Amino acid sequence: MLAPWRSPLSSAIHRNRSKPYSRYFQLATVNSAGYPANRTVVFRGFFDDEQNRLKIITDARSAKIQDIEHQPLAEVCWYFTKTREQFRILGKLQLITVAETDLNLQKARKITWYELSDSARSQFTWPDPAQPMSDKSAFELEPPDANDPLANFCLLLLTPERVDHLQLKGDPQQRCLYTLQAEQTWTHQTVNP
Repeated sequence: MLAPWRSPLSSAIHRNRSKPYSRYFQLATVNSAGYPANRTVVFRGFFDDEQNRLKIITDARSAKIQDIEHQPLAEVCWYFTKTREQFRILGKLQLITVAETDLNLQKARKITWYELSDSARSQFTWPDPAQPMSDKSAFELEPPDANDPLANFCLLLLTPERVDHLQLKGDPQQRCLYTLQAEQTWTHQTVNP
């Protein structure tokens, strides 16, 4: 069942589709030292299930992997400039690696890899992230096979538990909080902006 926040979010995505950057949002995690770590990621769609999970991709060699292993809680902040609305989505991250045993999740990882552009797949052939750059030619490799995800390619799923939707148009602005309850039911309440 679709969560009640999915309709406003899908509408925002659709109404902002002419802005390529509207596919990007900020993903905040907490590192092992307790500091926040924030980065921009690309929305890759929703995972086809009852939990309304957002799909993101990442490299198994990136720092966010240690963050997730330390603390799987995260928050997304997604701002749509054309419609002037913000979604803050709090939830738990699930990392789908090459070692995943669930067949549906393995399939989702493989499909997500296949759907990437050659340019996006090529980034997974690059040298280890955050290491000193020694040779720029190491970044000039042929794109990997679209049918065979590289071992360091990970699918990341965010299972929302709370969604804060703020519409900045209007006077007063409109804000609604959605909260996940037991058995995939959601409550929502209009609150002061």
